[in-house]
Amino acid sequence: MGPFAMSLAGLDPSGGAGLLADIKTFEAHGVTGFGVCTALTVQTDDALLSVEWLSAEKIVEQALPLLSKFPVHYCKIGIVEHPGILLQVLPALQATRPGLQFVVDPVLKASAGYVFHNTALQYWEAVLPRLLLLTPNYEEAMAITGCSSGEQAAQQMAAYCAILLKGGHRPGKEGWDTLYNSTGYTEFEPGQQPVYPKHGSGCVLSAAITAALAMGLGLEEACRTAKAYTARYLQSDISLLGRHIAVLNEERIRKAN
Repeated sequence: MGPFAMSLAGLDPSGGAGLLADIKTFEAHGVTGFGVCTALTVQTDDALLSVEWLSAEKIVEQALPLLSKFPVHYCKIGIVEHPGILLQVLPALQATRPGLQFVVDPVLKASAGYVFHNTALQYWEAVLPRLLLLTPNYEEAMAITGCSSGEQAAQQMAAYCAILLKGGHRPGKEGWDTLYNSTGYTEFEPGQQPVYPKHGSGCVLSAAITAALAMGLGLEEACRTAKAYTARYLQSDISLLGRHIAVLNEERIRKAN
């Protein structure tokens, strides 16, 4: 078995977002995925009705036995009740698995409009140095920092960790993702069209990056391949729920064509 990756995310019964989507994405990359629940949600592909949050203690309790037994080096994190929860969870996980690195998708609001929590800048400033990568969309980047543009926000946060500014809601550069770090940035252009909106596309992207890192890719290449995987996911169906095709099968399909 292996390589391994872990997801800390909410349980979405529709399977389009959160924990189930992350595990599907891991498995499609040939990565063994472990799932830790951070919230129980009542939702469909287009409506989120309620959220029951799990405490930091319950999150850690689920993760530690797996981290003790398996060599997990990368962990993706989705929704949590409050960014301050991460200040309790991350050190506990790293104490059990030293060197564990985190990819965080800062989900502040569901695509259906449900607001999970309001940001608190002082908490994010404490969280960011503990991360390998943060993957905000344009609005999330501005909300976290208070900056007037997503680009300015990403540059500011990149002093602490790498930032992948997603292009789904980006004025003037829709579909363009930009990876910022302390020394510069790399842009990733949009993939082939058409693509169709999907419930949980941000979850899929961050999970695909985590899977690629677990497979041994560097951060820039992991972001590039994850963007391509997510584009194919967006193309997979016209509905809000997509299909995950194993990466090896995608390679065979491309070669056959």
